[in-house]
Amino acid sequence: MQKDENTLHLRQINLFKERSMNKMKKSMMLVVLTLLVGFSANVNAQDMWKGMNPNETTKKYSTLLLLINNFYVDTVNMPHLVEKAIVATLRDLDPHSTYISKKDLEEAEAPLQGSFEGIGITFQLFKDTILVVAPVPGGPSDKVGIMAGDKILKVNGEKAYGPSITNEWVMSHLRGKKGTKVEVSVYRKGVDHLIDFTIVRDKIPLKSLDAAFMLNKNTGYIKLGRFASTSHEEFNQALDSLKKQGLKNLIFDLRGNPGGYLSAAQQIASEFLPKGKLIVYTKGEHSPRQNYYAMGNGHFPEGKLIVLINEGSASASEITSGALQDWDRALLVGRRSFGKGLVQRPFRLPDGSVIRLTVARYYTPSGRWIQKPYNDGVKAYYNDIERRLQHGELLHADSIHFPDSLKYQTSMGRTVYGGGGIMPDVFVPWDSTRYNELYSALIRKGVFNTYVNEYLDGHRATLHKQYKSLNQYIKNYKVTEADFKVFLQDAKKVSVAVVPEELDPNINFIKLQIKALIARDLFNQNAYYEIVSSSDRTVNRALQIMKSNKLFEQMDIQDTFPNKKEDPN
Repeated sequence: MQKDENTLHLRQINLFKERSMNKMKKSMMLVVLTLLVGFSANVNAQDMWKGMNPNETTKKYSTLLLLINNFYVDTVNMPHLVEKAIVATLRDLDPHSTYISKKDLEEAEAPLQGSFEGIGITFQLFKDTILVVAPVPGGPSDKVGIMAGDKILKVNGEKAYGPSITNEWVMSHLRGKKGTKVEVSVYRKGVDHLIDFTIVRDKIPLKSLDAAFMLNKNTGYIKLGRFASTSHEEFNQALDSLKKQGLKNLIFDLRGNPGGYLSAAQQIASEFLPKGKLIVYTKGEHSPRQNYYAMGNGHFPEGKLIVLINEGSASASEITSGALQDWDRALLVGRRSFGKGLVQRPFRLPDGSVIRLTVARYYTPSGRWIQKPYNDGVKAYYNDIERRLQHGELLHADSIHFPDSLKYQTSMGRTVYGGGGIMPDVFVPWDSTRYNELYSALIRKGVFNTYVNEYLDGHRATLHKQYKSLNQYIKNYKVTEADFKVFLQDAKKVSVAVVPEELDPNINFIKLQIKALIARDLFNQNAYYEIVSSSDRTVNRALQIMKSNKLFEQMDIQDTFPNKKEDPN
C-alpha cells in the first residue's frame, strides 16, 4: 500500500511538472526579455543561459516551488517566499546587489531622481506629532501659508498624532500624485483654534547639495550630500554664486556622502579637470572596459582645491576624490573612505520589482580598485567602520597598513593605495573627546531636538524680529546660561547621565550645536553648516593647508593641466 502511495505521489509530481514546464519556460523567457530591454543589443537569450545546467538551476528551483505550492502542509504566500529567496541569493553574491520590491521602488529611487510628489515640507515626529520643521520654499505648503513650527493634527479628517503615527504613515498620507488634494488641520501657537488648509500636491525638488558659503575672503566651501540627477546643476549654481563673492580656492566636502549616479560623479569631476582626462573606468566578467573622461569647459579648472573625505564617503564620492587625487588636481584631507568599488545596474523583473545587480568593478585613473574585502559576509562588511575604530585607525594614520601589491602612482609620481577605500593625503583623526558618550546620548535620546523645538515654540517670532539676517544671528546670538540649564534639565528627563568629566570639555561645542540647530530652523540648512564650520577640525585643517603653499608645491598642482599624459594606464 505504501509503495502504491509513493508511486501515486511520483505520478502527481511528474504530472504537475509536465503541465507547468511549458508555462515555466514562457515565464523564464519573459524574464530574459525583460532583462534584455534597454541594456545591450549584443546579448541574446541563448547567451544568457550559457554555462547553466537547467537540472541544477532553473528546473530544480521551479520544481521546488511546484512541490511547495501543491504538497506543503499549509497555505504558503508564494510571492513572499520567492522574494525571500531572491534576497538571500543576492546577499550571497556581494553586499551591494539588492532587491527592491515594486512597492518600495519609488521611495528608494526618490533621493537620486531629485524630486518626489507631495505637499513640500520638512518634518519630524516630535512627541507623537508631525512638526513642520520648514516648508519647501515655493512649494505647495509654502504657497498656502504653512509655517515652520506648525503641528499637523489632522490629515483628511483623520487623527494625525499619537503612538501609531510613524514616518511611513506620514509619507503614505502626505505624499501623492501631482494635482491631487489633501486637507490638513494644524495647531499654531498663539491661535486658539485649528487652522484648516487645502494643499494641492506638486513635484517637490530634493536638493543633494547641503551647503555652499564663503569661509573667508578667498576660500569657499561646498558640501554635497549625494550624487543625484540634479547634483551637477546644483553644484554649478553654488560655484557661480561663490565666484561672485570672490572665490579663488575651494574646499569640497564629500564626508558622509554615500555616492549615487556615476554620471553625476563624471560631470562634477569634469568641473576640475581638462577635457580628455580619464575619470574612472569600469570592467567586469560580462562587461567590457568602459572609460569615462572629463568633458571639458570646467567651472573650476584652476585654483587650490581640497576634497574632504571620511569613512562615510563611498562609491561616487570615491570616484570623484580618487580621480582628483590621481591627477594631482586636489589634496584629500580627512580619513580613509568607505571602500565601495562595485557598479550596480538595475534590472526590472516581470512584476515591476527591481534587482540592482553588481555587473562591474570601477577603477580610478591610476588603476586602483578600491573595493574593500567582503569575504566574511554582509554583517562583517558593514561593521567595518566599528572595526576601524576598535583598531585605532580613526585615531591614528599609522594603524593603516597596505601591502606593496596595492601601491599605485599618481600623475606626478606620488604613491597611493588601492584595495580598501581612498587614503587622504592629510589625515585628520576622529575627535573621540568631543564625540564622547555624553554627546552620543544627547543625540540618541533626542535632547537637542526636544530643546530646540520647545525653545523655538516660545521664541520664534521674537528671534525673527531680532535677527533679520544670518550674519547678524551668527555675530550676536548666544546660548545663555539659563537656556543651557533648561537643556541639561531636558537631558536628565530622559535619563542622560550628565557627568562633569564629559560635559566640561564639551560645553562650548554643545552650545554651538544648539545655536546651529536653531539657525537651521530659522534660516536654512546652509546656516547650520556655516555655524559649525568654525569648530570643524577637518575644515580648519584644510584652511591651514590653503594658507601654506608647501603641500600644493610638492604636488605641482598648478602645472597638472597642459602637458600631462592623458591616461596613467
